[in-house]
Amino acid sequence: MLKMKMMMSGLLLASAACMAQGTPDPQEILAASDAVRNPDKPFSLVTNLTEFRDGKQVGEMSLSIYAKSEPSGGQYRNLVRFIAPARDVNKLMLKTGNDLWFFDPSSKASIRMSPQQRLLGQAANGDVVTVNLAKDYRAKLDAQEDVQDGDRQTRKSYKLALAASTPDVTYHRIELWVDAANKRPIKGKFYAESGRLLKTAYYRKYEKQLGTERATETVIIDGLDPKWVTVMRYSDWAWRDVPEAWLQRDYLPRFKPE
Repeated sequence: MLKMKMMMSGLLLASAACMAQGTPDPQEILAASDAVRNPDKPFSLVTNLTEFRDGKQVGEMSLSIYAKSEPSGGQYRNLVRFIAPARDVNKLMLKTGNDLWFFDPSSKASIRMSPQQRLLGQAANGDVVTVNLAKDYRAKLDAQEDVQDGDRQTRKSYKLALAASTPDVTYHRIELWVDAANKRPIKGKFYAESGRLLKTAYYRKYEKQLGTERATETVIIDGLDPKWVTVMRYSDWAWRDVPEAWLQRDYLPRFKPE
């Protein structure tokens, strides 16, 4: 606990120093990239996950995701409904606060899960839910540098080092490259507490969705085996009401999509 407090204090001092020198505040850069990834009102979308090994498709899954920010704090709450494959239809995941629950309608049981647990390929439970990284991580500006994006185009970027400010997040540490021109996330590297690189993600195919340009595809590459790739594609974006009842664990057995 003392180590975490010292780390957060150091990051806050570094952020203040950046502001004093007229350089960009890293926490503000991170928050701006969150705003690119996440709509600011309740919404839904469909996420399709496809897993490849050595260039061959070996798995696929589709999810409907309903997201709404908390009344206080700004972190997102999510209800995830499985829509494919057939064996998983209408299974649910609920993320509220730092709690993640899985509900199987066949057993009527809800089980607490870890956000680090793999869902398909290199996509973990915590990768498919909407999150504001600025709420769970403290950012430090590591560099301003050119980086190749997912289409092999060179972009001027801010390289941020993100340190977890709570133990319940999906990744202990993240390196995130953010486009200096428009604050779009370009690339991320995600690390375990041991320091091992778990995966690299590229945010691609930006299109205007719900008021701004957002990535409609994330390509995730395994940290050890670059031939193990998971592609997440986002479609059917829509503003929609997400009732508070949907975001309660006790309501999961009664949930019926509209």
